[in-house]
Amino acid sequence: MALTGMQIYKSLPKDHANCGDCGFPTCMAFAMQVASKSKAITDCPHISEDAKGELSDASAPPMKLVKIGAGDVAVEIGAETVMFRHEEKFRNKSLLATKIAASLSDDEAMQRMDAINGAVFVRVGDEIKVRMATIELDGLVADVAASRVKALATKSTVPFVLLGEDAAVMDAAVKAIADKKPLICKATPGNADAMIKVAAESKCPLSVGAPTLEELADLAKAASDAGVEGIVLSFDGKDMANSLRNITIVRRAALKKKFRAFGYPVIVDVAHDDSMKETVLACSFAAKYGAVLIMNGLDGAELLPVLTTIQNVYTDPQVPNTVDAKLYEVGDVNENSPLLFTTNFSLTYFCVEGEVERSKVPSYIMAVDTEGLGVLNAYAGDKISPAQVAKSLADSGVADKVSHRKLIIPGLLPAFRAELEDISDWKEVMIGPETASGIPSFFKENWK
Repeated sequence: MALTGMQIYKSLPKDHANCGDCGFPTCMAFAMQVASKSKAITDCPHISEDAKGELSDASAPPMKLVKIGAGDVAVEIGAETVMFRHEEKFRNKSLLATKIAASLSDDEAMQRMDAINGAVFVRVGDEIKVRMATIELDGLVADVAASRVKALATKSTVPFVLLGEDAAVMDAAVKAIADKKPLICKATPGNADAMIKVAAESKCPLSVGAPTLEELADLAKAASDAGVEGIVLSFDGKDMANSLRNITIVRRAALKKKFRAFGYPVIVDVAHDDSMKETVLACSFAAKYGAVLIMNGLDGAELLPVLTTIQNVYTDPQVPNTVDAKLYEVGDVNENSPLLFTTNFSLTYFCVEGEVERSKVPSYIMAVDTEGLGVLNAYAGDKISPAQVAKSLADSGVADKVSHRKLIIPGLLPAFRAELEDISDWKEVMIGPETASGIPSFFKENWK
């Protein structure tokens, strides 16, 4: 039976009431998180052993949180609580783990590591990037594998997945960088005992994979019983239909049926020789529960669709996607710079900002508060009006920053022109392009 927040609260130590050591301001706030399966009772550092034993099973999240890596580069996966994002939200973003092939020379492997470190992009104000590196070990002998991972670790700014099925080679590689806490990938029915031993002794997380769900559950239980601290379930992304079906079954069994053997995050190997197919596979599994995605691709054309999918899927549907409603300066502005306004919906604002940057015309952009709605939705929902725009501009003080009184408005709001000229200081209102992509040509034709 699920425990209520009040039941959990009553079991928390009173001599450390509201100490904040759990990361929450009050014990009740922590208890509510435990009740919702977002936190484990053991996250309270002062919980008694009796209470821990009594409540741990009942209050444990249906999916374990798994930490990969150490220090500043560590990442977390798992701890998910819902099947569908609209039920609440997805918590820990899918991670791309680009592969460093065993066939590469040492110099080529180091160059590949540099490229992975530098695979960073900015979209709608957020940094999106490759978050892990997969080091392929199959085909390497033990001492070569150990030497390679140790050298790569000196350059890496991301944690590692060590990919291979030879337990002796894996043991040598793990020992070389055990302090980096790599994810060992993977234990199978053929090597399970040896791989589980490597993971348990090194205290590194371990992925387990098997041909059937029954065997997968047995392997996960065996790893857990042996004391492996972090378990990840492994699937073959190239078998797309079967893997999507099985991953969905696993997730439903963990979240809905509280089946503990499946209560772990998922890693999917989508590496494919065809980059287009690999991108499609990665996007599909990012949307359907893949916590770590192993892929070959490192070109921006392949990475950006996947990273964008992850960014979109893992936004919180309960929180408006907004930027601060204020005046922004793009480039080295001066008194002659253009003034535009748009809404504070982040995608709208960053599209406008990006096109202004592309135009190379330093400009002021006023982001008007529309509660996170785009231009047309804000207009249809009465979240924006000429009076509101005029007030925002007046409050921003932009009139003191420019010598002109020209205002460029979105092309989708031509009706605002006359009223803005009547009620504001901006006596020359120009109707801009309907889409942000038209801003550079608009400036070229209309702004001298």
